[in-house]
Amino acid sequence: MTREEFESLVLDTYNIRADYPFEEDFTTGVFRHESSGKWFALAMRISERKLGKCGDMQIEVVNLKCSPEVIESIADVEPGIYRAYHMNKTHWLTVALAECDSDTVAWLLGASYDLTRDRIKRKRGAEH
Repeated sequence: MTREEFESLVLDTYNIRADYPFEEDFTTGVFRHESSGKWFALAMRISERKLGKCGDMQIEVVNLKCSPEVIESIADVEPGIYRAYHMNKTHWLTVALAECDSDTVAWLLGASYDLTRDRIKRKRGAEH
């Protein structure tokens, strides 16, 4: 999957485009929930060395939130899925877009979106 295909997937699925909040960085895109502003994906270009590889080639990756149990079972096991670069490694994964199959990216994107969605909080005593 290319970065453009990933951005199209997010737009088609959630009607959300990336914003670029980092000064003078027009390649790192943040995908946020419209209601809360919470991030559910961070797309960026990094050196493959940052994922523990030997080369310095720049690759397109996306960080996605995931349950710790899933991270433990697929990070560094499934092709293109790594412990998060530059984020909490217990709750986030880094997906090398060119290495990971599209169905897996779509599934992980959905999980990230759901995990970061606003939850309705009940006030104490409001239940009957």
